[in-house]
Amino acid sequence: MSDTHAVRPIGTVHAARTDPIDDDWDNVLAHIELDASQFGDEALMGLTDFSHVEVIFLFHLVEDKQVESVARHPRGNTDWPRVGIFAQRGKGRPNRLGATICKVDRVEGRMLHLTGLDAIDGTPVLDIKPVMKDFLPRGSHNEPDWAGELMAGYWTAK
Repeated sequence: MSDTHAVRPIGTVHAARTDPIDDDWDNVLAHIELDASQFGDEALMGLTDFSHVEVIFLFHLVEDKQVESVARHPRGNTDWPRVGIFAQRGKGRPNRLGATICKVDRVEGRMLHLTGLDAIDGTPVLDIKPVMKDFLPRGSHNEPDWAGELMAGYWTAK
């Protein structure tokens, strides 16, 4: 098995936000335009039958020196505990991958319009998957208090 795997973007995010700031993402208009050299209008066919999709994307502005491999305080907030990169969703991830569940607003040809996509303009999209209830967590889930505090204004402004 190879140590590396090539991944080709399937499309690009077009959004009103160009800076990767952390909060108020529900107010950012965004759509994904599929790469015309790979896909026609049929690629998104049937997606509007789903309320949500999961978008896998690349944090393309993260430089090598910004990749995290040691524990840190999320968002640099020392009121929160130091945790490893795999216990948070920061952009300085080893493979720079982001994943977000978004609301499907509409499809227009090769364009998928979404609410709640926390990716900036120009972000390469690696995959789009419909959200199916049987792939959502089964049973209850737990998270530390700091995670709720961190997310307080993430989707809508505080």
